[in-house]
Amino acid sequence: MPSSSSSSAQAARQRLGGRLRALREESGRNGLAFAREAGWKDSTNVSQVELGKRVITAEHVRLWCRVCGAPEGIKESLLAEQANVANMWLTYEQLNRGGLKAAQESVREKYERLKLLRVYQSKSFPGLLQGREYLREILTGVWDEQAVEADDREADIAAAVAERIDRQSVLKRPGKRFVFLVEEIVLRYRTITPETHRAQLAHLLDVMRLPSVSLGVIPMEADRNGARPRETFIVTDDRLVNVELVSGYLSLTDPAEVGKYLAVWETLFGLAVHGDACAELIEKALTTLR
Repeated sequence: MPSSSSSSAQAARQRLGGRLRALREESGRNGLAFAREAGWKDSTNVSQVELGKRVITAEHVRLWCRVCGAPEGIKESLLAEQANVANMWLTYEQLNRGGLKAAQESVREKYERLKLLRVYQSKSFPGLLQGREYLREILTGVWDEQAVEADDREADIAAAVAERIDRQSVLKRPGKRFVFLVEEIVLRYRTITPETHRAQLAHLLDVMRLPSVSLGVIPMEADRNGARPRETFIVTDDRLVNVELVSGYLSLTDPAEVGKYLAVWETLFGLAVHGDACAELIEKALTTLR
């Protein structure tokens, strides 16, 4: 996996590297001694791994544990942390390597298993609330902007739209709860054709009536008291946060980081209007759409 520019991903890699360094130091080995036992010419690789300057693989973890004689419990803990770090950052190039349909299928299990999903959107309509035509225009843009690898552009886009629409059936599954927050400006962004925009707003009015769905809109004139708009993020069952960045997805599972996003969520949720007041904002956006 290529190095991520995300500070959170880099910090996680550095934490793991620090644990490997502590393991080596506790074994009484300096960098040169470790390198010799590992079969390396010098200690450059040792320092790069321990400082988080290169990707830390499961093979690196096993090597550190073998050379340093780590107990099985320590080894399992380090391997679990390494797996979390490896899955923390996913570029769009990696996600779309097999085409848009495969990318959509790769996250299907998450939606099948979750019980509570909280989505905050400051840029576009939440994926589970996107209508068919909106999806088609958005995914066409994704194809054009990102390094998608598939033979037939139109067939892949159509298949990806079908997969996304089918995924939305989870909104009607018993035992699941979906809570969405969007900034009012999202209702007005002109990123799609007027016809598709109108259809999408009308779709919102329909889907917000589902028993499992709660939709809140944060009015543009809300007194935010310093609670500024944030990057789009998704919280799954209080244990996973996905953040949408320009170059890829950041996945956070550290309880402290998840807790920070939950605190931001609560603040933003308190600014939103729901029910009839929310519907009024959507209808107002519809009437001003030319």
